[in-house]
Amino acid sequence: MEILTIGFTKKTAQQFFDSLKQNNVKQLIDVRLNNVSQLSGFAKKEDLSYLLKEICGASYIHEPLLAPTQAMLDEYKKEQGNWLEYRKKFLQLMADRAIEKSISPDLFSTRTVLLCSELTAEHCHRSLVVEYLQEHWGSVDVKNI
Repeated sequence: MEILTIGFTKKTAQQFFDSLKQNNVKQLIDVRLNNVSQLSGFAKKEDLSYLLKEICGASYIHEPLLAPTQAMLDEYKKEQGNWLEYRKKFLQLMADRAIEKSISPDLFSTRTVLLCSELTAEHCHRSLVVEYLQEHWGSVDVKNI
């Protein structure tokens, strides 16, 4: 199974949707805790769902089980927390939520991308989601677009 990931920060709508089309994405799973912020521009839930369907023929799912808690996010972002500590806490959160059982691999049976706001996956929880699923499901390849 291959799971793609993407962030929308510092991308124009054209760059973002062209990347999805070029990678033949058919489903986007939004792993952000807050998907309605005015700062999200074209990536706000309502707009994104519509644009995905119209531009890419893709569906939209918001999956908060794959998002950090507000407290974790605040500690890492607002208080400039340590990535390694955030990583440890987020991986434990996914274990506590047992996402490998709560979310079926069938969810990824179509060409799927995980969305978050960070430009790169390097210090973004979407990379940790894939890492966790690789550990529990095996044979999960990741492509950051």
